[in-house]
Amino acid sequence: MIAVIKKELKTYFCSPVGYVFIGLFLIMFSIFFYVDVFQYSSTNFEYIFYSGATILTFITPVLTMRTIAEERKNGTEQLLLTSPLSITRMVLGKFIAATIIVVITELCTFLYFGILSFFGTPHITTALVTLFGFLLLAISYISFGILASSITENQIIAGVITIGFFILTWFLPNFSDIFTNFSLINMFSKFPTGQIDIADTVTFVTFTILCLLLTVIFMQRRKSVR
Repeated sequence: MIAVIKKELKTYFCSPVGYVFIGLFLIMFSIFFYVDVFQYSSTNFEYIFYSGATILTFITPVLTMRTIAEERKNGTEQLLLTSPLSITRMVLGKFIAATIIVVITELCTFLYFGILSFFGTPHITTALVTLFGFLLLAISYISFGILASSITENQIIAGVITIGFFILTWFLPNFSDIFTNFSLINMFSKFPTGQIDIADTVTFVTFTILCLLLTVIFMQRRKSVR
């Protein structure tokens, strides 16, 4: 699995993919940061992540749409399916590598926390809780993105499916309150208030595990068919 993680990280940083993801996020995050701090005189670091969650919705496919779809398109999927490495470890390796990119991006946001410290006294505990919630949201997004990538060889289709699903979860609560607990954005919204909701945390983790398990099942079925 370590070999897969190294391979994926090398792909991210030896191609524009990793830099595009980090760059796009920080550019858009900077815009919202400027608006909140200089236009509205806010020093609440955690509230900027409401916008950060929206940004993540649209740029997660940059990391995930190629993970398996590209292997299939290039014909290297067969090598993965027949390699001694189990499919589970292969999927986990890709997932962990993408998560590392998100963690690096989150660490970069501490620069903004440092800037806010000159203007006020942002609450470090609330900021850390927010970053934890943001990571839970990110791994949920990544796991679904990898699942979408496993069902098609077209990266664009994988990206569209991923973004479409995320947007759908935004609007589900508008149809019925029953769907409130299925909205990933709604679950994340509690973390910037400094609350670690156990139920939401378990839901994020369960959703992530379910998507990864489904990815493994799809890959296993393709292996058995071949």
